[in-house]
Amino acid sequence: MTIALQYTNITVNDVDEAIAFYGDALGLKVVNDVASGKHRWVTLGSDAQPGLGIVLSEPHAGRSQADGDAMQELLAKGVLPMLVFSSDDIDATFETVRASGAEVLQEPIDQPWGPRDCAFRDPSGNTVRISQAA
Repeated sequence: MTIALQYTNITVNDVDEAIAFYGDALGLKVVNDVASGKHRWVTLGSDAQPGLGIVLSEPHAGRSQADGDAMQELLAKGVLPMLVFSSDDIDATFETVRASGAEVLQEPIDQPWGPRDCAFRDPSGNTVRISQAA
């Protein structure tokens, strides 16, 4: 038996703004864009990991009003789970993401547990960490 991660979800305030950030700053590509009423789900992918999709959606997409409101509150607080990407050149990746205008949380540093990493906030306030193996 094999098992692999197929999708992960990111809740964002503005799907188009998130597409620009994850596409321009991180090089992900739109592989699917599904509309449902006034909401949509956009799946991003990377040639480096075929078959893995990152799904962008707004807090109220596919949720009750109360659940969407709760997700919006968590998003506004910046407490939703972070994403961690890996890079083979953390310093170049950092400069590309910084040039996109993303809020820098941490410049690249060598961590005592091994990797060199940095951190940003996406346009909705989600924490995005980028790591390079030692």
